Amino acid sequence: MHKHSGLTLALATLLFASAAQAADVQVSLGSVERVTRLFAYPNNCSVICYRDWTLEQTVAHYLGQSLQRDGYGSAQVNVSSDSNGLYANFSGVPADYGQPLTELLAAGDLAYSGASKLNQDGKWQFSWYLFLPLGMALDNRQSVELLHFPPDYSLTQAQDYLQSKTTDRWAMLLTENGVAAEQTPAFQTIIDIAPIAAPASAGSDLEGVYDYFTDYQKQMVAQLTRGKTDSALPMVAFGGPVRAWVKAQYGVTLGVLDLGQISPAPGQTVPVLGSNHPSYIWYAADPENYNGDEQKADAEGLEVMGQDISAACWQADMGLKPDSDPSQTLSACTQKWQVTQKVQTCELFYTSIRNLTPEQAQAKCTTSDS
Repeated sequence: MHKHSGLTLALATLLFASAAQAADVQVSLGSVERVTRLFAYPNNCSVICYRDWTLEQTVAHYLGQSLQRDGYGSAQVNVSSDSNGLYANFSGVPADYGQPLTELLAAGDLAYSGASKLNQDGKWQFSWYLFLPLGMALDNRQSVELLHFPPDYSLTQAQDYLQSKTTDRWAMLLTENGVAAEQTPAFQTIIDIAPIAAPASAGSDLEGVYDYFTDYQKQMVAQLTRGKTDSALPMVAFGGPVRAWVKAQYGVTLGVLDLGQISPAPGQTVPVLGSNHPSYIWYAADPENYNGDEQKADAEGLEVMGQDISAACWQADMGLKPDSDPSQTLSACTQKWQVTQKVQTCELFYTSIRNLTPEQAQAKCTTSDS
């Protein structure tokens, strides 16, 4: 409880300081054509629109999400247009609030160029959508998550980049490490190396597209890991394809729970932790992968859960205190969840992955070596 209170107080102080500089800010978003493609408009129409929103309403929806995730609950945004294009009109935000939004859209232009080239080369698929990480915290980020690609339903159904099975599970692990549930979006600022909303099964189809988005990827990493102080924000690289991308771009080899550092911009050193993909545990713990042997599946799942919650612990602690030593932080986290509180890790596996009751999980974990 003490750790949770400290985190809440630290973030509240940060948000109060920012709110004290509240201002009215207008940001030019560009032409109708540009905004249409960068906001994937219309998000969810197939003759009938799931949500029948105008372009202006769609943009305001995502920018409103950003305000909430930045902690600016009383701030407002409306989107207007004239013959020159669209404008985001913010009230109750810091005077420089438009800068990260402008940078995101500039990176989005690079993503669009990459996607266009991908299509020209005959490699784009009909079920894909260009989808930038819209609605993320723009101003008060705590850490960065490097992932593969967003699932299509986050765009077409949810219109929320952070609404997916993957992000929900990781948010739960962050809360287990003292982050208040309403503050997890500040820790989950996502960069996908493939900015393409696609069916969840499309991972292998996307393996050949990364080079089309190199300029976009590297610009996003440099921008989003830039903290408000001299310390860069910590980043977690989730899954094999993403860790391989880090190796290809920055020359850093990352296994699961391996630490490294990259320099995405001059004078900028970013600590990076390798992790499993948040959804990998459902595959790793599937008895069908072990000829129906549930004991082997449980053992593998328990190992992955220990790795995952240790990684989330590192992310939470480094996000709160970016000046901390990354290696010491990781050591403390692995000691906590894989040794000192190994039984709690076991119980969390059985409740969140096997869907047992807390009592059933406790019985499982106190009668086994786990």
